[in-house]
Amino acid sequence: MTPNKIALVDDDRNILTSVSIALESEGFKVMTYTDGESAFQGMNTNPVDLAVLDIKMPRMDGMELLQKLRKQTRLPVIFLTSKDDEVDELMGLRLGADDYIRKPFSQRLLIERIRTLLRRVELEQTPAESGEGIMVRGDLRLDANRHVCTWKGDEVPLTVTEFLILRALSTRPGMVKSRDQLMDAAYGESIYVDDRTIDSHIKRLRRKFRQLDDEFGQIETLYGVGYRYKDE
Repeated sequence: MTPNKIALVDDDRNILTSVSIALESEGFKVMTYTDGESAFQGMNTNPVDLAVLDIKMPRMDGMELLQKLRKQTRLPVIFLTSKDDEVDELMGLRLGADDYIRKPFSQRLLIERIRTLLRRVELEQTPAESGEGIMVRGDLRLDANRHVCTWKGDEVPLTVTEFLILRALSTRPGMVKSRDQLMDAAYGESIYVDDRTIDSHIKRLRRKFRQLDDEFGQIETLYGVGYRYKDE
């Protein structure tokens, strides 16, 4: 079986070295680049299956690189962002990034996100099984295999993390999920993130749904307890 090829683009050579070693140990073939310009040329010459891009880079930053890539391919893209780059994250998602991970990051989490996105692409290229992995809650429809979410028939572009949080909430409407439970659902029990990270994801989820429906109010906050998906 041919290994999946990953483009890793970051001007921090320590990250390039450590992450490429981790990915190669998991069976991936890794192409490394230190700036967006060389990455764009390299990916045109030697296509890859997925790209991991830093946002702030010399010659061509991650945003410009993503814009150029999106003109010619739906290649899965994960952004690596700094802690305070919320504006960049939102812009990147609007431009078509599939997910983002904040620095400093867990290599295990990055590998898991890469596997999830590659699996999603593989499933998108194969005929759908009728109803398999589909969950419907009123106007909400989640396809767990393809990580596709629709609201009233319109697709809501969610990152992998956002999808997993929404699925955890909507699986049992009316039941409260604590932040710890949502962290486990989105990141796994072995990876720690702080409470504010979950709150930020919830905020973005609501914003994305309200761009389609001003009256969306299915995700409720129970202050000091957690969140729940409103029972119909």
